[in-house]
Amino acid sequence: MAKFEIVMPKMGESIIEATITKWLKSVGETLEEDESIVEIATDKVDSEIPSPVDGVLTEILFNEGDVVPVGTVIALVKTEGEDDKEESAPVAKVEKIITETVKETTAEPVSDTKDFSDSNRFYSPLVKSIARKEGISVVELDSITGSGKEGRVTKQDILKHLENRNSKPQSAASKPSAPVSKMEPPKVTTGAGDQIIEMDRMRRLIADNMVMSKQVSPHVTSFIDVDVTNIVNWRNKVKDEFIKREGQKITYTPIFFEATAQALKEFPQVNASVDRYNIIIRKNINIGMATALPNGNLIVPVIRNVDEKNLLGVTKSVNDLANRARNNKLNPDEISGGTFTITNFGSFDSLTGTPIINQPQVAILAVGAIRKQPAVLETDMGDVIAIRHIMILSMAYDHRIVDGALAGMFLKRLKEILENWDVKRTV
Repeated sequence: MAKFEIVMPKMGESIIEATITKWLKSVGETLEEDESIVEIATDKVDSEIPSPVDGVLTEILFNEGDVVPVGTVIALVKTEGEDDKEESAPVAKVEKIITETVKETTAEPVSDTKDFSDSNRFYSPLVKSIARKEGISVVELDSITGSGKEGRVTKQDILKHLENRNSKPQSAASKPSAPVSKMEPPKVTTGAGDQIIEMDRMRRLIADNMVMSKQVSPHVTSFIDVDVTNIVNWRNKVKDEFIKREGQKITYTPIFFEATAQALKEFPQVNASVDRYNIIIRKNINIGMATALPNGNLIVPVIRNVDEKNLLGVTKSVNDLANRARNNKLNPDEISGGTFTITNFGSFDSLTGTPIINQPQVAILAVGAIRKQPAVLETDMGDVIAIRHIMILSMAYDHRIVDGALAGMFLKRLKEILENWDVKRTV
């Protein structure tokens, strides 16, 4: 019999670890190739690890709830083959310090003050472990600017902070004269008959990210109404033929994605990020699609290089990602790398709203409900009142680098693109 090592797979460029949420097989059970062994969770996506081979599960090396670095062996499987032969799936080597710190984190019980639960930000077990070792307080940890996904503090960020801190002499002038105050949430009391529901992992992450975004970016929201009558009439004309030919629906969403990508090309500073005092103008236009899940949570799959796709390609990407998002079939890479986000308030008949920026992006567009209303039209014979399909677009933006003028010009251009939709267009 040969031994086969099951490893924690690489699940995205920025993901260095995952949490084991549930073992689907027990020691001694027979495995078939591609049969799921364990459920794992990263920041937003739950996944299953399948067995690459047929065999018997002989050893489980981590418990449910353990945080495991990418590339670490988590289980052993006996397969038919030569004795004492060990095999493993190809994986990238993980730094020794990461393995040691994660083991220490999972093994050492911590108090409320040591696990940084007072912070509204998310910190990985590795960052928390380094902070505990170096005596970094919650206030100090919260002051570190993160360079990771959605502003998260990475190992490199905290080590750089320590290097700068240790190189500076602690003179009386450099020490704060008073402790920094931290805003505390109000204490909540419960009454008879109240129901207490604990947030699940995804809802906790959403809550933390929303608070973090409001703390990081000064939010401003601008609004504009758009006459989408041409788009409504065009879609009504082509939707039946499209579903017969392609086997799927064409909604308004891919039209908004295509128009937004065109506007972003013309106003690249809206397709950007902020890194301290640096502005990063993104080369690619990767638009996230805020998607409501059946359990009430939210996820944002990303369509990459929207400006390089035709309308048919965008439509298929929108339908595919939305369907797999609702069925928990997304890959981790499909929810990362967004440069701009669109959220559809109109799907719930809301006229408009003020969305929260998806960090580290600098803007998010909200699409309101399309409704019929009287509008004044200019004609050669003078102004007339007609029934038109009107919708409101709202865009929240980071006022650090996007001013009202830039946001106004972007929305005005997007309005022009949508209102001048070619009703003779083929798809």
